[in-house]
Amino acid sequence: MNSAFSPQAYSDLLAALLARGYAVRDFATAQPDRADLILRHDVDVGPGYALPMAEAEAALGVSASYFVLTTSPLYNVGAADCRAALARLLQLGHRVDLHFDPAAYPADADRDAAAARECDWLQAITGQPVGMVSFHRPSPDLLNNPATLAGRPHAYQPRYFSAMGYCSDSRGGWHKGAPLQHAAVAAGTALQLLTHPIWWLGDGTPQAALERYLSDRIAGLDAALAANVTTHHPGRIAVTFKGEA
Repeated sequence: MNSAFSPQAYSDLLAALLARGYAVRDFATAQPDRADLILRHDVDVGPGYALPMAEAEAALGVSASYFVLTTSPLYNVGAADCRAALARLLQLGHRVDLHFDPAAYPADADRDAAAARECDWLQAITGQPVGMVSFHRPSPDLLNNPATLAGRPHAYQPRYFSAMGYCSDSRGGWHKGAPLQHAAVAAGTALQLLTHPIWWLGDGTPQAALERYLSDRIAGLDAALAANVTTHHPGRIAVTFKGEA
């Protein structure tokens, strides 16, 4: 199996888990004591970067849950490109749910009401109900917390976070062990597999993936300025990444 983080490596990983007898389920139907696999993607830098993984999953006949932010400074979920990407995710048979960032609000904010407003906004964009929430950079008090959010279950409730195995590619690596070496896989019990699509752009390092994203973002902003501000001339701003000459 290809060890790099790439769309092909992701396909290889899923194929290996399926070969071990795993069945891909959604959060609602997965059972902790069964070989059920929940595919969760937290979309931190833009829905468009999730499409290669979504296409790979569809090719294998499985579906996943894609959690998107509505308060991100890195993408606008209501913009045309994001709406098109979300529509494609749904067309491929995946689910689009809410990636909620508590840090986007004051500490004393009504978190439940804020999440409800975000769910309403996301539902208005996709035309589909939001049935699940994941937290962006969750604080310790949210881990294994059984309380719902905006009347919806969340991915860190005990059923999904401790009763099932949990494996994440946070910061672009399997820092707590790779999925195929996870104790749940050895036991043939349920696994929640969390990935962040930005890390799976290609065969480079996490920094290379971020630099590609930044380059894409600058090019997109350059084009958007040219389309909306007549005094702007695209292509005149040069960006040098750290380490380049």
